[in-house]
Parts: sequence; structure tokens; C-alpha cells
Amino acid sequence: MTSDTLRKVLVAGVAVAALSFTVACKPKADATADSSAASAEAAASDAAAAASTATAAASDAAMAASAAAPANK
Repeated sequence: MTSDTLRKVLVAGVAVAALSFTVACKPKADATADSSAASAEAAASDAAAAASTATAAASDAAMAASAAAPANK
């Protein structure tokens, strides 16, 4: 087996295990909706923080590049 095939088999196994666990536990619909909403809010917050960090890094890189560029006279 190649590592790619092995990875696919592992991911499929994890997906089946997660599905089996979800079906066996059968969480209440309200609890699942609340949990999903909280997860979505957390993901949005994480995405906003990552975007802010990326913007700051791009700004820092642009400033460093302009400082390192020779002055044209």
C-alpha cells in the first residue's frame, strides 16, 4: 500500500467510527443545534483572527520590502 492509499483508508475508518458514535449516542436535536451554532461562532472567530494576522503579516512584509529597497535618485 502506498502512503496515499493508507491515508485514505485511515480517514475512511475515522469517518465510519465518528458516524457510528453519532448514531449510537443520538444526541437531542436542540443540543446538537446549540452545539453546531457555538462551533460555527468559534470557527468564524478563528477565521477572523487568522485573517487579521495574515493582514498584519502582509503589512509587515510590505514595510520590510520597502525599507530594504534602494532609493531611486
